[in-house]
Amino acid sequence: MSRIGNSPITLPAGVDVAISGREVKVKGSQGTLSHVLPESISLSVEDGVLTVARENDQRQNKALHGLTRALMANMVIGVSEGYVRELQTVGVGYRASLSGSRLELQVGFSHPVHIDAPDGITFEVPDPTKIMVKGIDKQAVGQVAADIRSVRPPEPYKGKGIRYAGEQVRRKAGKAGVAR
Repeated sequence: MSRIGNSPITLPAGVDVAISGREVKVKGSQGTLSHVLPESISLSVEDGVLTVARENDQRQNKALHGLTRALMANMVIGVSEGYVRELQTVGVGYRASLSGSRLELQVGFSHPVHIDAPDGITFEVPDPTKIMVKGIDKQAVGQVAADIRSVRPPEPYKGKGIRYAGEQVRRKAGKAGVAR
């Protein structure tokens, strides 16, 4: 019995789900997302509630049941509210700026690093040390944020680099002094 897969998804006002064959399209105020269902999983929409069902209790189908339900819930939240991932730069002279839809990072290299926003993703820089990645696809927002973080991940000695907001960086002790 899949606890995640069996829980229904309530559709907020303004979110429409269209099922045609194996393809599901979720449309909301933020945009439209689509997903192709596995063969053993079925969806039904009744009275503003989306339910996910599987045809049998094989191990693979149980796993796909919970996965599909989680993906559908993420799509519903994405088209109604959207997703935001916040990053911050820590270090002397480390800053971010926005030129059009391109993010420009000054993170200790001899050159600035430019990152173009993929389709469906937007960047915001409220101040030079904060970067916000916004979009309707949770996976794409997380991947772009991880790509930005990988430009200069936080290092353990001084903590400098690009980190997620609220991320705790484990610090190491530096060199031990010479005993005299």
